[in-house]
Amino acid sequence: MSKVMLHPETWVDRYSDYLYNYTIVRVNDHEVAQDIISDTFLAGLKSKDNFKGEATERTWLISILKRKIIDHYRKINSNKGKAEVRINYNDTDNEGDWLEEQVEDFSEMNAQESMENEELGLAILGCLESINEKQAEIFKLKTIDGVDTETICNEYNITPSNLWVIIHRARKALADCLESNWFK
Repeated sequence: MSKVMLHPETWVDRYSDYLYNYTIVRVNDHEVAQDIISDTFLAGLKSKDNFKGEATERTWLISILKRKIIDHYRKINSNKGKAEVRINYNDTDNEGDWLEEQVEDFSEMNAQESMENEELGLAILGCLESINEKQAEIFKLKTIDGVDTETICNEYNITPSNLWVIIHRARKALADCLESNWFK
């Protein structure tokens, strides 16, 4: 069996619709689904060296996506270190449900974690200055300021799909910048 190779430059075109359809039925929120998919692509880029080529690219991305969906529900359902998340899923490769227990509560940071979080925030702001200006502006509006999709699309005269691609590209550029400047 030949080893499957990754082609991250084609992920948005090849898999975004499939991943969106998979995600939207699980989170039932357009913007959350787009964020989870962007996070999935970003995680895929960060961990591409760990890809063994034993599964298809799509199957590998779906496995990352499933973890991102779980993380989304962990964040929502966090209850001082105790939460239960149950997700039913059905896809062509697997079906069943997951049960996650004893979710860590990230609201209780110690001083070191707080300092690292602040350093990361400063690094992100620095990297935002180094990427494409339009991408940085739109990324800040959507991700940092929480401006809704329709408002941004109207302001920049773009479609929601264009917005999603711009944010994905900004996240990739930020990840590359952070990887070379902060995660040394």
